[in-house]
Amino acid sequence: MPDAPPQPFQIRSGEQRDGAFVRQQSRFRRWVTADGTSGFTPDPMRYHLYISRACPWAHRTLIGRALMGLEDTISVSFVDPIRDERGWAFTEPGRFEDPVNGFSFLAEAYRQVDPAFDQRVTVPVLWDRERETIVNNESADILRMLSTVFAPLAKHPAVLYPDGLKEEIDALNQQIYERVNDGVYRAGFTTRQDVYEHAVHSLFEMLDALDERLASRRFLFGAQPVESDWRLFTTLIRFDAVYQIHFKCSLRKLAEYNNLWPYVRDLYQWPGVRDTVSFEEILAHYYGTHGALNPHGIVAVMPALDFDAPHGRDQL
Repeated sequence: MPDAPPQPFQIRSGEQRDGAFVRQQSRFRRWVTADGTSGFTPDPMRYHLYISRACPWAHRTLIGRALMGLEDTISVSFVDPIRDERGWAFTEPGRFEDPVNGFSFLAEAYRQVDPAFDQRVTVPVLWDRERETIVNNESADILRMLSTVFAPLAKHPAVLYPDGLKEEIDALNQQIYERVNDGVYRAGFTTRQDVYEHAVHSLFEMLDALDERLASRRFLFGAQPVESDWRLFTTLIRFDAVYQIHFKCSLRKLAEYNNLWPYVRDLYQWPGVRDTVSFEEILAHYYGTHGALNPHGIVAVMPALDFDAPHGRDQL
């Protein structure tokens, strides 16, 4: 008998609670440390990133790698933006391929490390070639490691977590995560009207506050972008093309904000960042993966947004 066709992606029962979307916790949270006490030292070409250009969480790490100039230190491979219930896949030599382990699915990496793993397979993954294991699959941790412990290996280190601002950055990161980064998903994947409306209003209250904050400063903490800016950017760059339409975050468009809209253009035009953005893969992933939200797989036309337009933010 022929093999049964793969099942489409769907939100699992453990990811829903009283109609609300509940994101699963990252399973692997080990760290690369300068002294090696963790078992992982920051050695050149020891580590490999598995990511999706479509995923905002994985996108953070690709930006961090580019900002730091770690391309010759940490290798990367990309999964196909379209996924079914089998998870992220390597489907095309030279484009969506795993040159390190030859996996067909990223799930193979998870099960090699933990044969009992039965949760959703997520990106990004920081893989250790030497020990043949997953170090970490939490995007916030990986971004932090790239800008700190890997800094001595960077071609042009960027200070993303400066001394004197760490507590403030951590606090704002948490608000941005809960109300914006994850907030769009809480709106999009809910099954109850009241839960949806609460998520949407919380999201836009936070966007309004961020817009006001950016009225008098170029970036969230001043003249240079830090970790919080890049964590926010990966949601904002997808907002009008995906979340405003697909996830019904429809109260306002990003392009209607006086400060957030030029701010995201400023970040997009920052050296090295433009090349990390693939709207083709972003649109393909969201509109082609979530069958419950878009059963016919119709891909929304990209909004008429000019991310290369002058932003004027350097005058602040």
